[in-house]
Amino acid sequence: MSQVQKREGGSMDMTAGSPYKLIFLFSIPLLIGNILQQFYNMVDSIVVGNIVGAKALAAVGTGFPIIFMLSSLFMGIGNGATVMVSQFYGAREFDRLRVTVTTIYKSMLIAIVPLSVLGIIISRPLLMLMQVPDDGTLDMAVTYMIVIFVGLIGSMGYNINAGILQGLGDSRTSLIFLAIATVINVVLDLTFTAGIRMGVFGVALATIIAQLCSWLFGLFYIQKKYTIIRIDFHHMDFDKTLFRQALRLGIPSGLQQMCFSVGIMVMQALVNGYGSTFMAGFNGANKIDSFAFMPVQSYSIAVTTYTGQNIGAHLLDRVKKGVKAGLVLSVVTCIVIGGALYPVSDLLMRMFSSDPGVIESGVWYLHSVLPFYVLLAAGFIFSSTLKGAGEMIVPLVSSIIGLWLARIPSAYLLDYFFGQQYIYFSYAIGWVFGFIIPFIAYRRGKWKNKSIIK
Repeated sequence: MSQVQKREGGSMDMTAGSPYKLIFLFSIPLLIGNILQQFYNMVDSIVVGNIVGAKALAAVGTGFPIIFMLSSLFMGIGNGATVMVSQFYGAREFDRLRVTVTTIYKSMLIAIVPLSVLGIIISRPLLMLMQVPDDGTLDMAVTYMIVIFVGLIGSMGYNINAGILQGLGDSRTSLIFLAIATVINVVLDLTFTAGIRMGVFGVALATIIAQLCSWLFGLFYIQKKYTIIRIDFHHMDFDKTLFRQALRLGIPSGLQQMCFSVGIMVMQALVNGYGSTFMAGFNGANKIDSFAFMPVQSYSIAVTTYTGQNIGAHLLDRVKKGVKAGLVLSVVTCIVIGGALYPVSDLLMRMFSSDPGVIESGVWYLHSVLPFYVLLAAGFIFSSTLKGAGEMIVPLVSSIIGLWLARIPSAYLLDYFFGQQYIYFSYAIGWVFGFIIPFIAYRRGKWKNKSIIK
């Protein structure tokens, strides 16, 4: 059949139909959702930068890698579960699908409290290790992080819901609740900062309230609309075999994210050494960078789900067609976005600050990375294909080499020989390895034997 197949709720069967159409349609809600998510992150930065000040902007941005690092291992297990969901769904093994969902949910509820407490305890020591300036920026960053860790369950719960739904081929449902959360976040941001004048604490509080709403709304919807994965909280099945499978798939993904976040902290430490103005420019430009690359991130998530479902259905030829479709869509998108944003980088940075130093620092960042997006996009597509097939080790190795053996050393070397404005070219150097390694692994074809469906 050539038409897009739909099943329970908003799920999409990606084992039949045009790969271009399937990946594109699946990506649209993801893209809109990522835009909304990034929008309310940008609102945090814009509100903080213009109402509270440049130091507060630096504080909000500098804590993200630590938050990401501590939650990444468990989120990696959630990613492993997403691969399992997509493969079980493609194979129509609905009993194992349901138990996989309850197993992951139960493990999250058990792990969330110790994870939150750990984050609260180590926030200040890690920020000090990152050389965050003790000029008020450090204290504000600690405050922001503590509040975020207190409400961490909202973020993790939403991401698990989204991952489960994406594995089923449903990329639309989470968008609805994210849109509601975005409105809540924007209103509370302005209320807590411009109105009540709660500063960084108010921004963090608005964020966790919005995230809790998006998680709980999503959970309620899943319980009502998806009978094949409905969760009974009074009797949650926990399958040790499936959990070990999720660990096998998820730990490499979690380690990849953890290594990436630690690497970003090392990079952030280099940036922080130039003071709050340079930090603010880096954090503002990083928001724009994240926003610009969202279409490719959406394509890559779609490719993971597409690959997982077709691997589960033993349709390897369709996987290859999906890779081609993902590459074409991603490369064309990168060329268009990079060409559009490069000339207006200065104007975009003015959204975050009117400080000339902040603007200049951000423009250096954007002009260094935008021309090389195609490299990053290709690496994402090949890595996502491998992950969808159940091959998690290669993306982990690729990430470690690209970040720790390429980007970070080259950043410090570029700083030493050429100056601070050139450090961002280290991103492209790392992306070269992030593309070559998964490309070689894909061409070798061992990923074809990694399916959990036998």
